[in-house]
Amino acid sequence: MKMRATVAVLFASLCAVIPAHAATEALRLAGRTEMPGYTGDFDHFAYDLPSRRLWLAAEDHGTLDIFDLKTGALRKSLRGVVDTPHGVFYLPQKKRLIVTDSGGEAMATRIIDGTAKQTLRLAAPAADAMAYDASTGRLYIVNGGRDAKMQKTYLSAVDPLTLKRLGDLEFDTDKVEAVAVEEKGSRLYVNVTGRNEMAVVDKRDLKVITTWPIKEAEQNAPLAFDEEHRRLFVITRKPGKLIVLDANGGATVASFKAPERCDQVIWDAANRRIYALGGEGYIGVFQQDDADHYRELARVPTAPGAKTGILVPEMKRLFVAVSPGAGRTGAAILRFEVAPAQQFYRLEASAVLKSPSP
Repeated sequence: MKMRATVAVLFASLCAVIPAHAATEALRLAGRTEMPGYTGDFDHFAYDLPSRRLWLAAEDHGTLDIFDLKTGALRKSLRGVVDTPHGVFYLPQKKRLIVTDSGGEAMATRIIDGTAKQTLRLAAPAADAMAYDASTGRLYIVNGGRDAKMQKTYLSAVDPLTLKRLGDLEFDTDKVEAVAVEEKGSRLYVNVTGRNEMAVVDKRDLKVITTWPIKEAEQNAPLAFDEEHRRLFVITRKPGKLIVLDANGGATVASFKAPERCDQVIWDAANRRIYALGGEGYIGVFQQDDADHYRELARVPTAPGAKTGILVPEMKRLFVAVSPGAGRTGAAILRFEVAPAQQFYRLEASAVLKSPSP
């Protein structure tokens, strides 16, 4: 009975012990690829597991860069196919890259099929954010707005197989940022940054159902979605905050300080973690204990300008782009190994149970 009681007490104390250890090992820096000669900003990534390719939109360098997904080495830098690239989407069925672009005379979305290139006509020029709906095969692309010197922004639905534009939704603002997609439902969630609100959109007809004001801070931009638990993760920039919203009604569930100049927030469903990548120089790591309870787990050092990235869950790896800023040096790609959350519990439980008696 004494042994059982001791074990029970030890396991009960585990909750207090685990987070401190987990915080130091949730992400481990595994490598760094230097990119000399690059200035300005990087934007977003895409990857293809079978070919081990990782694409990065080098926004201010005017290139689309291809890295080895396993080693992180730079394979090739494509110049002349893009001008000011932002988002990258890969369609394996067609071996097709779709790259949003706000540069050049056309400010057009680029379609790259092997060596063939073409442009995709949207409602307006200067496309930026993208979101893919695997359940319908539709791609949603933000276009127009400030970069196109327009007072309105559009969300265009596109079939990436046929390249047919299926519809457009107009927003009365010059700034719309990230989009999140329900794959088991009919909604889209759109960060309408210029109005400091989130629009809930019926993806079947591209009609706005309702809007929710973002009350805790301003400039809501990056967005991620936990569809299973119906939670939206919004990052604001004035000031930097992580705001957790209920996707059913828009109520705020939790909010935390987040890194400043954040351009990417990632939901790690396998480990129930949120990664907020900030140009301030660290990744804010937050743990979801359940749908209504969250805690800051760690602030993992990166570098100034490290504000976009991509999680490759199949490899348990997080890639982060370090933007050097205008006229600066220090561009790089960081590779982090993601330690499974379950591992912490196994390791910590083992350590506690094997500790010698006093």
